[in-house]
Amino acid sequence: MSTSADNLYSDHAQEVAVNERISPTVRLRKLVRRLRSWREHARMRQEDVADVLGWSKAKVSRYENAEQIPGTAEIIALATIYGISEQERDQYMALAVQARQRGWWQSYGTEALKQDFDEYVGLESEASLLKEYCFELIPGLLQTESYATELMRAWLPGVEPSVAEERAALRAQHQANLYGEQPLALHAVVHECALRQQVGGPEVMRPQLQHLLSMSELSHVTIQVLPFTAGAHPAMDSPFIILSFPDPEFTDVGFAEYLTGCVYVETPKEVESYSLNFTAIADQALAPRASIELIRTLVEEG
Repeated sequence: MSTSADNLYSDHAQEVAVNERISPTVRLRKLVRRLRSWREHARMRQEDVADVLGWSKAKVSRYENAEQIPGTAEIIALATIYGISEQERDQYMALAVQARQRGWWQSYGTEALKQDFDEYVGLESEASLLKEYCFELIPGLLQTESYATELMRAWLPGVEPSVAEERAALRAQHQANLYGEQPLALHAVVHECALRQQVGGPEVMRPQLQHLLSMSELSHVTIQVLPFTAGAHPAMDSPFIILSFPDPEFTDVGFAEYLTGCVYVETPKEVESYSLNFTAIADQALAPRASIELIRTLVEEG
């Protein structure tokens, strides 16, 4: 493992990884999915539920769309009219309590997170596997501090130094998911142009490439390079991420960023499209061993 000062996987980051973190985002999504399932199995419309309980339809909709977390009394009321057993009801009452807890990333200011990105951090904190295709950038989980700093300097509009510091600290905690007793498994396909793009010049890129070599030694990290010689390939202009979870009730989620925000994909058909594209890209990329050899050659050239 590299001992470079640029290495974001510091002792502090590794200590963070062993702390148990609860993701309200994932808990809440699981809860609302079950609430919708209860109602559908009871063959009731939202209007029917509202009429029986004396609520507005908007209130039922907010609960089922993760816009509001139902309290204990509300879950008891819903479970009662849907004919849910006490055991299952109590399970989801506990889940609602957990969903109200703050995630570790929520201690950072809103300026430290892109619009809607806090939801992604919550999802990633509970994921067991992350598959990512990157075109012009090194994947965030594999970036060194110097590389990430150069990217922040290039952003427009610029940010205050205090915000940059918060983002750096957030990134360290974000990357800590790759450590711990049950680390996040990462399969990254990186286009060759990201490896050759001189972000910060040779003094930044050489340690960054060395860091990729070090990270590739971890058994749960797979890095493939999509070479220029691959030619046309799926998702050429659309880098994306697919998150998979250990809980079988929680299906894969696709994620993609754009200039001012991000988008989440959850419908089975769309997620399947993301998966098909990732598989095709990985098939066109160099094998992991050949990819590492290419990165090693670029380090020697730099």
